[in-house]
Amino acid sequence: MDAQLPTDLPSDIAALLKSDLDLIPAIAQDVKTGEVLMLAYMNRQSLALTLETGRATYWSRNRNELCEKGATSGHTQRVLSIALDCDGDALLIKVEQSGVACHTGAQSCFHNEISPKPAAGGR
Repeated sequence: MDAQLPTDLPSDIAALLKSDLDLIPAIAQDVKTGEVLMLAYMNRQSLALTLETGRATYWSRNRNELCEKGATSGHTQRVLSIALDCDGDALLIKVEQSGVACHTGAQSCFHNEISPKPAAGGR
């Protein structure tokens, strides 16, 4: 990562985030299709980098480091908008996905469907 990129969030954005969060769940959604592509996590630095560069940068819990989506695979996410939920503890990131989103090679990480039983009295 370039040492000149921001490491701190602007104070107005930081003030909107729940203060005790180290990691913020971030849902990536395809801006064209509305498909939910993946759930990842951001820390304040990765959110600052994403805002500055327009490229999705997440915090890898496995590698314990910042990871720009697609840096090694080429399957990038150009960020078009970011919305913070009402509690200040989750992000919805609308992206233009290049290639697939899932490390397994699937378009979306949510490709393993589980069917619930119908609710009692349901339709």
